[in-house]
Amino acid sequence: MELKAAQVVFLCFLCGLKADPEDGEGGWSSDFSLQDEGVCNIDVLDRSQISYQEFIQRYAYSRPVVLRGFTDNTKFRLLCSKSSLLEEFGSRTVKLSTANTFSYRKVDVSFQRYVDVLLRPQAADALGSETLYFFGDNNFTEWKSLFDQYESPPFVLPNTSGAFSFGIAGAGTGVPFHWHGPGYSEVVYGRKRWFLYPPDKEPHFHPNRTTLSWVTETYPNLPEEEAPLECTIRPGEVTTPPAVRFNTCRYSKDITDCINATVNVFNPLNTNKQFLGVSLLL
Repeated sequence: MELKAAQVVFLCFLCGLKADPEDGEGGWSSDFSLQDEGVCNIDVLDRSQISYQEFIQRYAYSRPVVLRGFTDNTKFRLLCSKSSLLEEFGSRTVKLSTANTFSYRKVDVSFQRYVDVLLRPQAADALGSETLYFFGDNNFTEWKSLFDQYESPPFVLPNTSGAFSFGIAGAGTGVPFHWHGPGYSEVVYGRKRWFLYPPDKEPHFHPNRTTLSWVTETYPNLPEEEAPLECTIRPGEVTTPPAVRFNTCRYSKDITDCINATVNVFNPLNTNKQFLGVSLLL
């Protein structure tokens, strides 16, 4: 798996509309990225290929799916450029978390300092507990004007409401496998490679090792019967782990690998167990 360069922007919402930088990646691209996108063994469907009823019956409670072209977030994408974010929010304080399973440690820094100093590719020998990145713990009052610009996917589960989570992280970073409820994850810039396991399977991983180490050391040696469901998504695509009803909750984890902006829209649901997974941002 070749390593080059990048950083990752998880969920971005911006206030001032600016032209997309020439690199086409909002100014976030760099020389470090994971080039291997892997296979896609998850259904990928355009808006014309599935109705809401089919989504509920075939996917919402049983298996993941990638939805393509359901919304137009062109404006939102422009608002998520690096220059726009720094201009609007550079002086704002953001809360960073360690990139291990339980994200124990929290650190407050200015958004400007995070981007200029801490936003770096994942070191191959670093532990997740030693890696800080910006994802979740968002101040919805300060960032509301940005969140309001995002168009959410139209398919929602009955009797649920959405909540936004966004962040930015360096190439190759990501939180190991952990639990959380069903939701959408949309890429704004870059690519995001998902690895998902159904509730009756649990991959072997160390909660303090990085996702990058799992992808480079464990994943290539998995026997066929232990291989995950996986797919790499790009801007304009969203993936959703299903809301499977079981006894415990498992979540999909994120690993970042290229400059990437992603939007996660989580729908609280009264279910007990979800797909377990990881996602790798390329």
